[in-house]
Amino acid sequence: MIMKYPKEYLEEIKTRLRVSQIVSKYVQLKKRGKEFVGLSPFKNEKTPSFTVNDDKGFYHCFSSGEHGNIFDFLMKTQSMGFGEAVKILAAEAGMQQFRFTKVDREREEKYVIYKNILKDYKDYFHKELFKNENKEALDYLNSRKVKKDIIEEFKLGFVPWKNSFYDLIKKNYSNEDILKTGLFFISDKTGEYIHRFNSRIIFPINNISSETIAFGGRAIKSNKLAKYINSPETDYYKKGKIVFNLDKAKTERVKKNEVLIVEGYMDVISLYSHGIKNVVSNSGTAITESQIDLIWKFFSNPIITLDGDQSGQAAALRISEKLIAHLNEKNKIFFSIMPEGKDPDDIIKKYGKEKFIELLSSKMIIQFYIWNSYSKQIDKNDPFAISRFEKKIKTLCSTINDKILKKYILEYFLSKINDFTPIQNRQRNFKKNFKQNYNLLNETKKLHDQKENYSRQQLKEFSLLFTIIEYPKVIDDYEEILYELNLSTSELNELKNNILKEYFNKKNSDELKIFASKNYEIMFKQIKANTNVKVILSKKNHKERLGILTELIEELKEINQLIKIKSLEKEVVKNFDESTYNQLLELKSQLNRD
Repeated sequence: MIMKYPKEYLEEIKTRLRVSQIVSKYVQLKKRGKEFVGLSPFKNEKTPSFTVNDDKGFYHCFSSGEHGNIFDFLMKTQSMGFGEAVKILAAEAGMQQFRFTKVDREREEKYVIYKNILKDYKDYFHKELFKNENKEALDYLNSRKVKKDIIEEFKLGFVPWKNSFYDLIKKNYSNEDILKTGLFFISDKTGEYIHRFNSRIIFPINNISSETIAFGGRAIKSNKLAKYINSPETDYYKKGKIVFNLDKAKTERVKKNEVLIVEGYMDVISLYSHGIKNVVSNSGTAITESQIDLIWKFFSNPIITLDGDQSGQAAALRISEKLIAHLNEKNKIFFSIMPEGKDPDDIIKKYGKEKFIELLSSKMIIQFYIWNSYSKQIDKNDPFAISRFEKKIKTLCSTINDKILKKYILEYFLSKINDFTPIQNRQRNFKKNFKQNYNLLNETKKLHDQKENYSRQQLKEFSLLFTIIEYPKVIDDYEEILYELNLSTSELNELKNNILKEYFNKKNSDELKIFASKNYEIMFKQIKANTNVKVILSKKNHKERLGILTELIEELKEINQLIKIKSLEKEVVKNFDESTYNQLLELKSQLNRD
């Protein structure tokens, strides 16, 4: 007798794996719209006719007519049987191999009974929600702006204190099977079967095959009862391994690689009803490694979105410390903390979808979130505190399983610790011939303070341009450097380059000033009025002017590097990338060397 794999087992494999994920191991695929294309593995061809559609879960070859799912693909391209294909794909999906023993068969039969009881329970109390005598429950959902179509889609229900469900269900199932679902418990006083979710709105909790395997319950009255409860763990429901709404959210993976992880059922439903469907919840538990691994099967960039109160932020830090060990090159974790005292449900109801998405744009990748959280607690002037901080960071990084990633994240943290000493307080080394420090002295400080409309960078640029216009002989020593130096605006760059060209054409100081005042009258007046070196330069000789120009060039280079570092840091925060990170380290190293 040939044993059949349970349909649910095969469906779970298919929902955990993208078709492109499997096919790309054997066929080079390129993204084209919602599909992938590549050369046929079934027929020799030069023009791609082989397509993969993750959303629909199949591949199709137009040249050979071959069509099928991930099991078919392995069987046809790798010449293996169905059983072998199932074993390989189950391992790829992180699932245990299915064993066809008597125990397995009995467990499967019990699972069918378990699912049927929960389905009957869900259907029965979904209808109860809409009865007049249970208007209070429906009013509560309406007050939370949960519309009927969302109630229907999630199959929300209500368990009134008095109902006849147990009397109906015991006609078809044994008391033992009913108790194993966790939907009832026996009263110590009366011996009666008591509904666990009495007087609560219920939220069906589904596995990734959309089968209901547990419930969450929300009390609608203020009393001594806990606000939220979940089904107890059973043979088929392990709280730390199930993610609420992942069965619906996974269909969004074709459109995006991000998913929001929120704290509660109502947060999920509220965001979902506002069109944000890539949202899940960890069902009221601290998120586990198993849950994040399951989420990564579908979304490479989960965003943990927690409440903005102190407990929410503390929870986020605990989660980050636990999950950083599991990062890898493909899978990342981001954090987005709501404004203080607010949760995602509050934000989206008050401000709408666009404002909520805007808040998410400031998300931080896990290592940056950890750094920000830790560094706020450190006295940066206390070497002992910094020492303890560095030891803590090193201990945390030692938990990262990916050795290469561990190296780069640790280097990042250590470089940030080094930044506790401000760059501007570090000694600068200039060219050997110009070691004398020509700082802009006290006589120009008052003038500098008056220039509130200009940035430090712009004032330095004005001083540099004034120097080469008024004393163009200094250009001879810095021709190439001045051409390469990039100023903050295209207009200033144009003036600088044209001044250089004009000087090398005529070598005449007076004509150069006439050229600047005639062709760039407004800009030239602006430069003369806002330069910080006018007085100093008039009192210096040629060599001393060269020294001032040297310092201006070096300071502008440093400012440009700092701007680039800031830009790269933002890029790395949004999406940690090894190449970008290496650029960041090199820039910081170069800045320190200079």
